[in-house]
Amino acid sequence: MAQCRILSVVGNPKPNSRTRAVAEAVAAQVVRALPADIEAVAEVIEVSELGPGLLGWGDPAVKAAVTSMKAADVLVVATPTYKATYTGLLKLLLDQIGQGELAGVPTIPVLVAAAPEHALAVEVHLRPVLVEIGASCPTRGVFVLDSALADLPAQLDAWAAGNIAAVTALVAARRTAPQPLG
Repeated sequence: MAQCRILSVVGNPKPNSRTRAVAEAVAAQVVRALPADIEAVAEVIEVSELGPGLLGWGDPAVKAAVTSMKAADVLVVATPTYKATYTGLLKLLLDQIGQGELAGVPTIPVLVAAAPEHALAVEVHLRPVLVEIGASCPTRGVFVLDSALADLPAQLDAWAAGNIAAVTALVAARRTAPQPLG
């Protein structure tokens, strides 16, 4: 049985946050959409656990996180909204990834916010930095209001109805693409 590794990267300074819960719910949507012959493995990186290693270059834990991101079949990159954009904590991790290094990994940007005025931040701020480092973002991002977390399943079902097929199609295409020699 083929395996699909779905990695959620959570850029909330607080571990086990609502942001993580949203990221895991998005990952579960991907799992449900995968064909039955693919076994899904969902993992989470809490960026806050990487600590001071994010402030320099060459930290082994940060390198391992970046390597894990590059090897994922699907990335879910989730952050709360700070100053109308993603957290500085998440930016510290993303700065460790060079231009194009994610090599087309299917990625779903996720932003959790306190106010609806931040709805475009997922597309205007988070998506561009992910694309810069090589992520393929084939869907619109997921934007969730803190005040609407009780309705998260319905929100994600609505998002999935118009978006999840693009993610699974990209996963399938990457699995069947010829691998470079060497």
